[in-house]
Amino acid sequence: MSPDLEPVAPARIEWRNGAPYSPAYGDCYFGADDALAESRAVFIDGSFLRPRFESLRAGQQFSLGEVGFGSGLNLLAAAKLFARHAAAGARLCLISVEKHPLTRADLHSALLRWPGLGPLAGQLQAQYPAATPGFHRLRLADNIDLTLMLGDALTLWCQYDGSIDAWFLDGFAPARNPQLWQKPLFERMAELSRPGTTLASFSVAGAVRRGLAECGFQVRRKPGFGNKRQRLEGSIEGTWRAREFIQGTACIVGAGLAGASTARALAERGWQVEVRDRLGIAGGASGNPAGVVYTSPSGAATPQNRFYQSSYLHALRRLGRWQRETGRPTRDCCRLEGVVQHIVSPRHRAKLFAAMSSGHWTDELLSLEDDDAVVLHGAGYLDPRAWCHALLDHPRIRFRPGSLDSSQAGPGFVFEDRSRAAADVTVICMAGAAAGLAGMPRLLLKHVRGQITFCRATAASAGWQRARCFTGYLTPSIHGQHCIGATYDPRDGDPHPRATDDLGNLAMLRSWLPKRWRELGGRDIEVTGRRVAFRCQAIDFLPLAGAVGSINDACPTYLNIGHGSRGIAGTPLVAELLADTISRLGPPMDRAMRQALSPTRFCKSSRQASPNG
Repeated sequence: MSPDLEPVAPARIEWRNGAPYSPAYGDCYFGADDALAESRAVFIDGSFLRPRFESLRAGQQFSLGEVGFGSGLNLLAAAKLFARHAAAGARLCLISVEKHPLTRADLHSALLRWPGLGPLAGQLQAQYPAATPGFHRLRLADNIDLTLMLGDALTLWCQYDGSIDAWFLDGFAPARNPQLWQKPLFERMAELSRPGTTLASFSVAGAVRRGLAECGFQVRRKPGFGNKRQRLEGSIEGTWRAREFIQGTACIVGAGLAGASTARALAERGWQVEVRDRLGIAGGASGNPAGVVYTSPSGAATPQNRFYQSSYLHALRRLGRWQRETGRPTRDCCRLEGVVQHIVSPRHRAKLFAAMSSGHWTDELLSLEDDDAVVLHGAGYLDPRAWCHALLDHPRIRFRPGSLDSSQAGPGFVFEDRSRAAADVTVICMAGAAAGLAGMPRLLLKHVRGQITFCRATAASAGWQRARCFTGYLTPSIHGQHCIGATYDPRDGDPHPRATDDLGNLAMLRSWLPKRWRELGGRDIEVTGRRVAFRCQAIDFLPLAGAVGSINDACPTYLNIGHGSRGIAGTPLVAELLADTISRLGPPMDRAMRQALSPTRFCKSSRQASPNG
């Protein structure tokens, strides 16, 4: 986590008359009588949401910001209203912050009171994040996203870059939680507001009204709901007008995990997408038939570690949503029942124990299995090839063979068949080959050869449920065979598989997991195949994701490369980032993390570093 993001402590509540009550703040989350009607009166009607939603056309967006997520009641009510009254093709972006989130069990208990919220509440509960600080992107419906920020309100809203059309100010009462209702937060809210942006709150405290007025909000007291005498409405001067978001045509170069994820994220935002790759779908490093969905937990508060955690958790939500939406059998394609991470060194032990004691990794996510291993709960394994095909299975996505030919002269991008990329934007997802394109900024990349070994499942191994990671990894049976990997050699450029590498993988398995080695057959393990791939990664081990201008006089160009061995976990969140950036929607991650992923971050590196090496 970045230094300004502290661990998140879940809310401790008591249930009084069927409503959650916070002893720490001496206040209720909502009234015990008719909280949904109160939410509609104070926040929905106080923000004039219905006529504004009814005015939205396809291709327009509405951003609703909230301080005090609580049980999610306000935003779920707004989302239901949007789904009922906004035009098809419009988008709703919900952004909310919560310092002390409810536990999953308490959220479930709270939402049981309002069965009318239906599928929206179900999606919230299914994707509800563990108490980890920072941004969490959830998809409540095809055109409704929720960015739930956990942590200090001012800190996180200062890391959000986007425009807000309406504000819900719904923290605990100012007398109970005065640290929240402060001028710096009001100033940031005003900075993010547009002409005509509205504000609604239950609080009419004088300090709140004066603070908001000093920051540019025109505030007025209105009759309250029930036994509350007054509520607050406010607005920024000017006439509110709906905003467009960008849609068009996109060319994605590369059909691996990065390209397929980016194509799908753009298609879900209304883009028409053409994907090109001369190797076919998942023909490169993404074509391994088995991969582990996991990350390396750390207690260190760095942007790198924060990205690893955020992207990993987002990948689990994305895969879980795909399973729920498709209803497909997942035994041989994707299974998320935990990954066992074996401790391989004293340094590794210290890192894992630091993560578990840091407050950034809850017991819900990470726990000790025994003295020599931890369990990443919710992690798992999948078939990356099948995942790429599933991502590209969308009516707005078309795949065509072919790749860029950097030797062709003339402006724009030219493919090997001499066709030119005719699109509004191009996203380069072709791993290390991107460095060879004319006009590309300095990319400090390295390529690592890895060979995996496939072994036939036995009667003893067929029942394994969890993937295991050590200095390599071992998957349960996928399509009747286990995957053991992988070698790691950044100095070997040989693309051909070698029997000696199989022996090395099996020796590594025997050394770390002798019982599993014996159950696979020991010296009689039947090797059924092998595969070599080259992982592309930046020298700082973070992907390169973002705009690089107009390369070779082409249309606006973006990069999504350098995921190394973490592509399964990293690509879904990066795809969301690029799709939102290109579409001019609110970002799914904070500013510091976006800067850490910028493709231009090496442009001012030391001259001693060798470019593209």
